[in-house]
Amino acid sequence: MKRGDIFFVARLEPGRAARCVRWSAATLCAVVSRFAAVLLLLPLLAPLVAHADVKKFTLASKTFVNGARMQPAQLYFGFGCSGENISPELHWHGAPEGTRSFALTVHDPDAPTGSGWWHWIVFNIPADMNSLPEGAGDPKSGLIPEAIQSRTDFGSSGYGGACPPEGHGDHRYQFRIYALKVDQLPLDENSPAAMVAYYVNANKLAEAQLEVIYGR
Repeated sequence: MKRGDIFFVARLEPGRAARCVRWSAATLCAVVSRFAAVLLLLPLLAPLVAHADVKKFTLASKTFVNGARMQPAQLYFGFGCSGENISPELHWHGAPEGTRSFALTVHDPDAPTGSGWWHWIVFNIPADMNSLPEGAGDPKSGLIPEAIQSRTDFGSSGYGGACPPEGHGDHRYQFRIYALKVDQLPLDENSPAAMVAYYVNANKLAEAQLEVIYGR
């Protein structure tokens, strides 16, 4: 074999294409360089390809949009607040494969308690449901009979609207829907919010959030 027919590829360095030591035609060197560059890009492209068909899990509402200000109807009645305490309409899409039930929480992380304030806890929502109508947060309404609404930090079950301390600035109210891998959680309507959150996080497949604000 003649020396002019021999070529080799130098050691690859991270983030750089292969460098040819040209003992043969320039065309062969260019081909090898481009092939090596493609190989370097494959690890970066693989995750994009793998997730190309994955649906995004989202939570939305007809009552308000993400980042909006909470309306009087969704405020608490009591503790100095004069709202109507009506839970908003909520709907979600894109639950992952294997979802067997849903859980919903509403939490104010800005409440001056050291652990926030739980405003609504719902679990064992059937997997074939993808929405809650306005007012479903009243357990007496019977709008979600299959689900369990457990105790909030107001000391009762069902939806409790926003009612931050006066002069404390805007608080964030985080509505979160969780897709769970179990049909039911082994809890009841007397279960505290922290206990429900523990089981929810231990069994979640995905979660989506909608956040609104309110201050007085």
